[in-house]
Amino acid sequence: MFRNRRGARWLALITAAGLAAGGCGTSGPAGGGAPGEIRVWTLQGDAVNKVERAGVEAFNKSANAKVRLETFLNDPYKQKLQVSMGSPNAPDVFFNWGGGHLQQYVGAKQVADLTPEFDKDPAWRDAFLPVVMKTARIGGRYYGVPERGMQPIVLFHNKDVFEAAGAQPPKTWDDVLKLVDTFKARDITPFALAGSQGWTELMWLEYLLDRVGGPAAFQAIMDGRPGAWSDPAVARSLSMLRDLIDRGAFGTNFGGVDYDVGGASTLFAKGKAAMHLMGSWEYATQLGQNPDFVKKGRMGWTPFPSVPGGTGDPRNVVGNPSNFYSVGAASKDKAGAIRFLKESMTSDAYVQGLISVGEVPAIKGLEPKLRSGPDAPYATFIYSLVSAAPDFTQSWDQALTPSVSQALLTNLQKFFLKEIDPREFSAAMGKAK
Repeated sequence: MFRNRRGARWLALITAAGLAAGGCGTSGPAGGGAPGEIRVWTLQGDAVNKVERAGVEAFNKSANAKVRLETFLNDPYKQKLQVSMGSPNAPDVFFNWGGGHLQQYVGAKQVADLTPEFDKDPAWRDAFLPVVMKTARIGGRYYGVPERGMQPIVLFHNKDVFEAAGAQPPKTWDDVLKLVDTFKARDITPFALAGSQGWTELMWLEYLLDRVGGPAAFQAIMDGRPGAWSDPAVARSLSMLRDLIDRGAFGTNFGGVDYDVGGASTLFAKGKAAMHLMGSWEYATQLGQNPDFVKKGRMGWTPFPSVPGGTGDPRNVVGNPSNFYSVGAASKDKAGAIRFLKESMTSDAYVQGLISVGEVPAIKGLEPKLRSGPDAPYATFIYSLVSAAPDFTQSWDQALTPSVSQALLTNLQKFFLKEIDPREFSAAMGKAK
């Protein structure tokens, strides 16, 4: 559930926390690039842009090439890419989020198929974690390579609050329900929730459906199969979530709490809430907003609990597998663009650069480098969590079409506020197009 704003905020907070520094990117020209130039479009983010620019400079020196990196703010980027793809102004290489975002361009035949290149050099494809590469695989073909770090959703807990209650982080759903009672009795909100934004609530349904019905349950939704939103696994997941809401697991004022201004994160860090289900960027968020909470080792993390009777593997994760670079089908130098991806994305310098700014790249065998990097305990946890996952489901609001995603977030907020029940939610989503 990449939020472009979340990704940008994450990088900014890393910089603020002293983990990285770098100059702001600048947007590129309105027209096409110079003759013979390979134009690479990506999002602004001081820390990662610095790493990306170093990769471009190294490639240009070694390959005598003319790669130009152009950076954009999130919303303008999405609009500019939408307009530019298929036009003379289309970039040679472009940043994307895989899944549904990438699929729209694949369907319009505006993206180069990288599968033949991987077939010629399988070691290139196999350098990346397969569970992440799946997000750039559409119709059995590959259309992108991971370009930044992985962002699974993690269950964070406040160690001070848990120790005071003599409690342990939950491993099963029964543990979750017991902890709700434990912390409510101590006048502590069990789970911080920025309910003014639907994407924070979506994380709960994503994980519950995966644990109850496995990845196939959401795949049916993504494929648009009739009745997918009324599947028994969806019904059970919604019922469990409604029970959690009714028990007061999120308190009574979550609808007015915002994530972008730090509301939920502050409640969690200050011990007003015991736990927080959030993307892995929460670590950097806390470093920026409440540094002592992290530096003194008072924030803990754990995988999402298992669900008794569920068919989903409890090792599965949901969230943002990665961000990707893809090659435009209309590029006048496709071979050069592909060579840039091949030589830059897996180079030791580029990978080490990402690690140095707090990213966890989707590259195999990174444990030794992560152990010697910044925030090693957390970075190695994230890497191990994803590496061991049989499946990494992309956040639904990213995997589904924009119109269905908007309907999903709108209906989910109504559901959390108990304006609609599970049956009404499924019926409304079944009509979403």
